[in-house]
Amino acid sequence: MSKNKNFISFLHNSTSRDVVSRMNDNKVQCMEIAKKYSYDYWDGDRRFGYGGYKYIPGRWSGVAKNLIENYKLNSKSSILDLGSGKGYLLYEIKKILPSIRVVGIDNSSYAIQNAKKEIQPFLIRHDLRRELSFKDDEFDLVVSLGTLHNLKIYELKIALSEMNRVAKNKYLMVESYRNNQELFNLQCWALTAESFFEPDEWLYIFDNYGYKGDYEFIFFE
Repeated sequence: MSKNKNFISFLHNSTSRDVVSRMNDNKVQCMEIAKKYSYDYWDGDRRFGYGGYKYIPGRWSGVAKNLIENYKLNSKSSILDLGSGKGYLLYEIKKILPSIRVVGIDNSSYAIQNAKKEIQPFLIRHDLRRELSFKDDEFDLVVSLGTLHNLKIYELKIALSEMNRVAKNKYLMVESYRNNQELFNLQCWALTAESFFEPDEWLYIFDNYGYKGDYEFIFFE
């Protein structure tokens, strides 16, 4: 049975954000630049995205440990990360379980080219709006963190059904909101999001698109 997890929220809530300043900073142009998912989005000015997405030792280690413990992963397991970016989460998982099979997928060639060197060989460029080439239940776990809300509602159907198909266990994290203030904050801050849904709307989409895995919602309080 699907469960609401709490693996990422502590990281999300540890960052302060001036959402109104971003909204007032020529946001439409910044969105257009961010959606190229190139240098500016990852390592350029903060107004275009991360403002420098660098490896910080230990930042993703807690998430890696939570995933390993919760889904009982071991050295013979396999994990697929949809929207893996520069591969920091997979790197932390490999540090704990060096023999585990890891595969990361991202649509940004820049992210893959600038990923952790130890993880680069395991990264593939792929658009999640297209079907995956993996077999049914090929992986023990598939995760997607902060990626699927960047797809439009009709594009989510393939991504969610494919995510459900290729792994025995599934976990995803998406942005959401519970009230008008959080919706305002999210709309001010988000540069690349295409889907803005409340938790019950996300659950409705999961059910109708065949996703039966675990989930987590992050909020901009």
